[in-house]
Amino acid sequence: MSDRATKRIAILISGRGSNMVALADAVRDAVIPNAEVTIVISDQHEAAGLEKARERGIETLVIERGHRTREQHDREIISALQTRRIDLVCLAGYMRVLSAEFINAYRGRILNIHPSLLPAFPGLHAQQQALEHGAKLSGCTVHFVDETLDGGPIIVQREVAVLDDDTVDSLSARILVEEHKLYAEAVAKVLT
Repeated sequence: MSDRATKRIAILISGRGSNMVALADAVRDAVIPNAEVTIVISDQHEAAGLEKARERGIETLVIERGHRTREQHDREIISALQTRRIDLVCLAGYMRVLSAEFINAYRGRILNIHPSLLPAFPGLHAQQQALEHGAKLSGCTVHFVDETLDGGPIIVQREVAVLDDDTVDSLSARILVEEHKLYAEAVAKVLT
């Protein structure tokens, strides 16, 4: 992290941006102290979270992959982050795997939130995996991003009980409530 008093956060999204909103509001309310959400970047032009970021006065940028390689796409994002002197990158529903070049540029400064108690149920459809496995506990994890899929060092986790009548939607909704609180706690912990 830099020595600046106010840490500059970038949030990468692909969709609705609910975790981005939770982080932005936590910064606004000083739950995450001495920080600002400098920019929200999406790889999807139609991501609903972009408008939510604009409503909060946060700069937005769309960097779509197009016909480029992952590395070419990530280099454009890295450039945008470096121009804005970003201290911490938060993935919030960003549905692309980062290149080794991106990870190396921000190693130890990229966080992700995942809707399971990692290392259980990495990857897509974690809540469905939990239900199919018959898990009695699920939850969410905030972790540092490394080259492994949902496998970087864990920062914090929160448990959510799996109910007998849970569906993917009901379990996902309860986990999401906890994600919104846990991600802010994790970012505040990392930045202090």
